[in-house]
Amino acid sequence: MPEYFLDIEYNNIIYSEEEVNFKEFECCTFTNCNFSQCVFLSVTFIDCTFNDCTFSGAKINYVAFRTVTFNRCEIKDVNFSMCDKLIFEIAFTDCILDFSKFYTLKIKGTSFTNCSLIAVDFMSTDLTEVLFENCDLYRSEFAKAIANKANFKTSYNYTIDPKTTKLKKAVFALEGLKGLLYKHEIVVK
Repeated sequence: MPEYFLDIEYNNIIYSEEEVNFKEFECCTFTNCNFSQCVFLSVTFIDCTFNDCTFSGAKINYVAFRTVTFNRCEIKDVNFSMCDKLIFEIAFTDCILDFSKFYTLKIKGTSFTNCSLIAVDFMSTDLTEVLFENCDLYRSEFAKAIANKANFKTSYNYTIDPKTTKLKKAVFALEGLKGLLYKHEIVVK
């Protein structure tokens, strides 16, 4: 039976490898905490907020994120694809998610606002209605993804092949068309 924590504020904590294992956090706020050394096992976050936290390199294979918000967090090289898929709801604002993986996840309606998403793996991910607001998507991979109704209008540096990614009713800015046409060697000026 996991330990249960409700409505607690955690500040300036550097967590050890197994410190959060077998715990459930609900309506908790984590500020300036470091989870980089963690190898998560049976951890649940429900209606939690992470502010200015570091997850870079953390192993989050057995984590449930249920309505979780990340603000100004560094989450480099983190594999979300093995997280608990039941009610997987997350939102990111002003975060660095470079080299992270969302492979095969269903993240419908997720918002990424002012995020660095360099070389992120979105392969085979359901990105339906996802908002990419002012995000750097340089070298991110979208092969076999479903990005119907996704909004890329204010984002940049993406390269998406419309032949391998479903983009029905997805929104792009005129300046971003070169990211859809790169494979065809068409020059847009």
